[in-house]
Amino acid sequence: DERSRESPAPAEAQMQAGAEGGGRVNRCCWKCSVTQVKKIFWGVAVVLGVCSSWSGSTQLAKLTFKKFDAPFTLTWFATNWNFLFFPLYYLGHVFKSAEKQSPKQRYRECCRFFGDNGLTLKVFFTKAAPFGVLWTLTNYLYLHAIKKINTTDVSVLFCCNKAFVFLLSWIVLRDRFMGVRIVAAIFAIAGIVMMTYADGFHSHSVIGIALVVGSASMSALYKVLFKLLLGSAKFGEAALFLSVLAVFNVLFVTCIPVILYFTKVEYWSSFDIVPWGNLCGFSILLLTFNILLNFGIAITYPTLISLGIVLSVPVNAVVDHYTSEIVFNSVRVIAIIIIGLGFLLLLLPEEWDVWVIKLLTRLKVRKKEELPEGNGDIASGLTNKSRRTRPSMSSFAH
Repeated sequence: DERSRESPAPAEAQMQAGAEGGGRVNRCCWKCSVTQVKKIFWGVAVVLGVCSSWSGSTQLAKLTFKKFDAPFTLTWFATNWNFLFFPLYYLGHVFKSAEKQSPKQRYRECCRFFGDNGLTLKVFFTKAAPFGVLWTLTNYLYLHAIKKINTTDVSVLFCCNKAFVFLLSWIVLRDRFMGVRIVAAIFAIAGIVMMTYADGFHSHSVIGIALVVGSASMSALYKVLFKLLLGSAKFGEAALFLSVLAVFNVLFVTCIPVILYFTKVEYWSSFDIVPWGNLCGFSILLLTFNILLNFGIAITYPTLISLGIVLSVPVNAVVDHYTSEIVFNSVRVIAIIIIGLGFLLLLLPEEWDVWVIKLLTRLKVRKKEELPEGNGDIASGLTNKSRRTRPSMSSFAH
């Protein structure tokens, strides 16, 4: 009897261990699912933020040019706001980090990104100044294009910068060749040609399209050169770098708006007529867009952030439909769809084909497993039917 009582103990221990293991797995799954839900939730919030800030800044720039026709001055003014990047990052560091550092300590630590000697004068001119020029050109060409063509065309053509980044990365950085991304690049080029054809080959539309394609090219060159010369940056390093661009803008670009003013290329009669509200609003929206674009990956997936840019196209299209005389003919609509499709194809991860093959093989295995079970059910059903229809001998005995 004692042996019979003691013998079930190991089995019970195994059951308890199994239950504990199952509980741990369930907790891990629960934590993973909660984390993923949070990331998706924040992703939706960031997508809406990127979409609204990008489309809002584009529309506000268009509105500003009706009163204040000075795209380079607006570019210079908005770039100065980049100086806020590092102070805003430091505030986040103070609130979130357990080991708080002084601004000087944090600055010195982030300066290591530029090299062992930190941010020297040589590093400033060789590693920061070229990116300051590219940043200014990207924004100026984009804003100048808004003067020439509608915001829908500008926003959709700027989406081609993703294709240009891939082509430059493939040529310069020797990134992995992907057939689907080549197709996306072809879509982008085809969309540009169709967009040019949509309004006819008028001087204003051709110049506007050339300007925004130039802006997208400068943006792509900025990203590829950053990866080539500086590599990847942490959040603090990226914030410091963007603040340094603002310093470069103040020191070396300020002379250009002054020259444009006195040569009456970008002239306004008095400072009272300058729409300071529009200028500050545009700068805040552009700063918000860049903050979400550069630091949004801390709380969500990068792919979701990129979706915000392409979603700004339909927003601008709706606004243009009610505020301008844009004609959405078949050629323009097809061009928008092609460029948008190319942009979405470029968001596919590098191993997307492997994932698709795995998914298809799993589906095939499941179908093969389901078929024998289904045949077994049919066979058992037929045998049951035959038993029911067959007369029982015991019933006739009575």
